[in-house]
Amino acid sequence: MIVTRPQDFLDAVATRAIAADLPATAQAAFLISPIDFSLAAESASDNRYMDLGDAPDPLRALAEHAELARRLAEDVPVTTFPGDPLAPDGVFPNNAFATAPGRLIVGRMRHAVRRRETSRADIRAWFERLLGREVVDLSGAALVAELTGSLVIDRARGIGYCGLGERCDMAGARAMHEAFGLRLTYCFELAEGEYHTNVVLAILAGRVALIAESGFRDSADARAIASLYPDQALWLGASQKAAFAANAICLAGNRVWMSERAARALSEPQRTWLGEQGFSIGSTPLEQIEKAGGSLRCCVAEIF
Repeated sequence: MIVTRPQDFLDAVATRAIAADLPATAQAAFLISPIDFSLAAESASDNRYMDLGDAPDPLRALAEHAELARRLAEDVPVTTFPGDPLAPDGVFPNNAFATAPGRLIVGRMRHAVRRRETSRADIRAWFERLLGREVVDLSGAALVAELTGSLVIDRARGIGYCGLGERCDMAGARAMHEAFGLRLTYCFELAEGEYHTNVVLAILAGRVALIAESGFRDSADARAIASLYPDQALWLGASQKAAFAANAICLAGNRVWMSERAARALSEPQRTWLGEQGFSIGSTPLEQIEKAGGSLRCCVAEIF
């Protein structure tokens, strides 16, 4: 079921009584390392978090990424694929690849510079031949669907929150709803200038929602989502959103990962509140990688 209005979402949740009875966190994760890391002008055309005048240091970005992989492996097994020099900002695989049980889903990227990533034979073969996954390939379809960048999923409930904009259209939302086998997808418009939902919303192990209300075109959409997590929604301000505080991920049920910059943006009461909900905060420096307009969550492709 796909809904597009706040009241329809509230009604669907009430009438369908969707239980949190599915695995809430991933079994493993994979990353793609930065090689000759640089900023792609095409990607910057609709990403307000990028500044083409602030070029990253490729070697420092590589070191940041290696440390990220090491730290995340404290929670789940992590595989790192080598980067592609022809994909200069191709360090955010969650937009191009995602999984559901038994499936690898390949997205349809808006920009040609990012479509190079979805054609990678090594990643496809790793899932298809080694893990025996069915490949659901959206990369050649007449739609835009940047997977778990555009679609934030409450895996425990099988509910998708899909932000519509230049990186995802309604046809893409429908295709992802089917590909992930979701029970319910709620589609809404992002605020002007926002490119991905996972910069304004995170669902942590099906228990807590991090919500940056300023990233939604209509605040009623943000409030409708929050209603599913009574007393377990952490509201983030615009400056915290800009620091990527919503670009967070939970790989184990007791820890939320975000960049050091994002963690610093949280207030002490917010940090205490997360602790009360059962989440410690894991953070790692991503200063150079964040210059490409994404942060820690964008770097992580989950394996369910």
